[in-house]
Formats: sequence, structure tokens, C-alpha cells
Amino acid sequence: MPLTQKIVTRFAPSPTGRLHVGNIRTALHNWMWAQKTGGTFWLRIDDTDAERSREEHVEAIRADLRWLGLAVDGEERQSSRFALYERRFDELVASGRVYPAYETQQELELKRKILLGRGLPPIYDRAALALTDADHARLRAEGVAPHWRFKLDANAPIEWADLIRGPQKFDPATMSDPVVRRADGSWLYLLPSVIDDIDMGITHVVRGEDHVSNTAAQLQMFQALGARPPAFAHEALLTGSEGKLSKRLGSLGAEHFREAGIEPQAIVALLARLGTSLPVEPVADPAPLIETFDFARFGRAPARFDEAELAQINARIVHQLPFTRVAARLPAGMDAAGWNAIRPNVATVAEAADWWAVVEGPVEAVPEAEDVAFLREAAATAAAIDDWSVDPWHNLTGALKASTGRKGKTLFLPLRRALTGRDHGPDMAALLPLIGRERAIERLLA
Repeated sequence: MPLTQKIVTRFAPSPTGRLHVGNIRTALHNWMWAQKTGGTFWLRIDDTDAERSREEHVEAIRADLRWLGLAVDGEERQSSRFALYERRFDELVASGRVYPAYETQQELELKRKILLGRGLPPIYDRAALALTDADHARLRAEGVAPHWRFKLDANAPIEWADLIRGPQKFDPATMSDPVVRRADGSWLYLLPSVIDDIDMGITHVVRGEDHVSNTAAQLQMFQALGARPPAFAHEALLTGSEGKLSKRLGSLGAEHFREAGIEPQAIVALLARLGTSLPVEPVADPAPLIETFDFARFGRAPARFDEAELAQINARIVHQLPFTRVAARLPAGMDAAGWNAIRPNVATVAEAADWWAVVEGPVEAVPEAEDVAFLREAAATAAAIDDWSVDPWHNLTGALKASTGRKGKTLFLPLRRALTGRDHGPDMAALLPLIGRERAIERLLA
């Protein structure tokens, strides 16, 4: 590929459901590669399956990408490209690279079982290629519609340099000619994807390693259509925290993460580095992640996705978020000072509401008997502080330390409990001004 060629990537989900974490990772890495190289990132909706595709899923995919910050440069839909598929399909039929076959699923399954029983690979025997014109006419007269297969060139070894897996080699003689079109005329995945990649000028395809055998067949399709194939990068699949492929990963998507209070920046930070030699870091800005993105850093071992790790990253990112980024999601009345005081003690933005309730009250706290007199003195001391806007916490505790001789835990813990109803929480120096003089005195006297 010429170094001057503009990079074009694509994310091509089927709108048969919501995006899950594996889809998100694929979209992210295609977007990051386009961003790093100044290229173009396409969203292609692979909606050739009319029965299973749903418009609400299309809308959800778009919304999820926006939420994650993955802006697309353009969008295509396969359902609007059938005329192009027909033209290229006719070319392949005319050249003999696509041919009709008539076996039923039951007949094909029987053939596979016989081959396996003989210890042979279950490869399609190309019986359809031996049919005569009279056979084709008879079958069609009987109402048997053919499905269509792409004829692999068995004498042309399939090789490519995968950007992650390294040199790859397949022997087409060990592969079945793939079905590219069903008997009802509907399209399977392989051929329309190739036609689209050619037409859209896709230069790089980043996807899971479960597509490696598809790539082997598609490379011959690119050649048969007279096109240079894109570069391929096949990523190791994600595993669950239990260390094996997890069905749960298929249910973890943007909607789940939003409901759990996970920030999109946390998902990007984790999935950008997961499976690479670089450490996962709580980076709120994707720029450094994009700058260091390199296929050479990806390993071939399965990458472990752990929700607990995501939660930890999320908390560290929340601690970085400025008030302007979260203001719309904070409880009524909470200002920048409130957010800055509470921010270090929350793992999600939603938790700020719990601490704001502590600020506004009421709080329930029953003091220890030995602390009742101390807290009454604290209330009087608080009332005597002239300027409540200048560090009332240290003024209060400094005066009480001098008058009572208390220090450390015996000084601070009874005050925190009375003022917040909690043993732990935000820095009291930041929290007390938010509680205010009147509420503080009321709580100390309760």
C-alpha cells in the first residue's frame, strides 16, 4: 500500500441487537487508527438480513458511538446497495467464479457426516460443478432454486501479512467454496462486505480473530473482482474475568455501562489498551491513547475484560472530571465547590447525590455519651466563628483542640459523625462550608 494513500477504516455492525463490549472494542480501534493517521472512519450498517435487522438497533448503534465519542465521517447501509451487489455478482457468475448449487441443508449435512466418518475434512465436493445444462433446466423446472457459491482457486495459496497475527497462510484446497447467496436471493456476509470495501476505498479492516478464515476466502474475492485487498488486523478475542470466553460479554454493552454509571472515557481508556503491551491508564482525554496506538503492540493471547478493573478506572476518571463536564448530571443546587469537595469520594457521578444529601440534610447521628458535652462546646465555638467563609473547619478544630485537649480521632471523629452521619467521607475542610453555619450548629446540638 503506498504510504501516501489515505487511511480509510470502517465499523460494520449488523443491526440485529445492541452493541456489546467486543463490538465497541472493534469500533474503537478502527476509529483510533483513522484518527492517528488523519484518515476516515465509516459506519457501515450491514443490514442485508431484513428479517432480523431492526431500525431501533440502527438508532441505538449511532447513539452508542456518539456517547463513546467515536464520531463517524460518513455512513452507508447495505440495504441501499443491492444494485451494486447485483452488478458485481453478475460479473463473478460470468467469469465462472460464482456458481449455482442445489443441495439441501440435509444433503449437505449427510455429505459432511460421511466425510468425517472416513476421517476426511468436511469440504464441499463441488458436485454442482458437474451438473449439465439439462440438469440445471430440470431442477429449475421442478422449482428448485439454487444457492450460490464462490469458487476458490485451489491452486493459489492464500497468504497475507496480518498486522497483529503476522504472516498467515491458508491452503484453499482444504476449504469449502463459501455460499455467498441463499436460494431466496438474500446475501450472506462475505461477498457484499468485499464489494463494499472495494467501493468505499477501505484500506484497513480491524476485526476479531474469529474472522480469520473469512478473510482467507475474501482475499480471493478481492482478486476475482480485480481489486487490491485492504490490510487486515485480527485481534485476539476478549475473555471474561473468569479467564475463559464468557457469554456474559455478549450482554455487556453501552446501555449496561451507562446504567452502571460508567463514563465513556473509562470504557475507551480500558479497551484502547486491553490486549496490548501498554499499561491501562485512567486517561480522560483520548489523545494520548490515539498517539500510542500501534498494531505491533497487540498480543495474540486472549485479552481479559474485567468489570472490576473498569470500575476502578472509572472512579479514577471521575476524580478528574471538571464541574462543566458533569453539571447537567448533578443534583439541583450542587455547584462547582460542591462537586470539587465531593468528587474525590465518588466512584460514579451518580453517587454525588448521596453526598449532596449529606450536605443539605437532615442527617441522623446519635453521639456517644462521652461526646455530648464536647459537641455542645463545638456548637458554641462554631457560632462564635466570625467569618464562616474562611476555613471554618480548621478554625473550629483548632479552637476545640486548645480548649478541650482532644486531638486526633477523639477530636475529629465525633465532629464528622455529628455533621455528616458518616465515619468517612469528603475532606471536612471542603465540606463544612457547604453545610453552612446554621445547619452545622443544629447538627452539633442534636
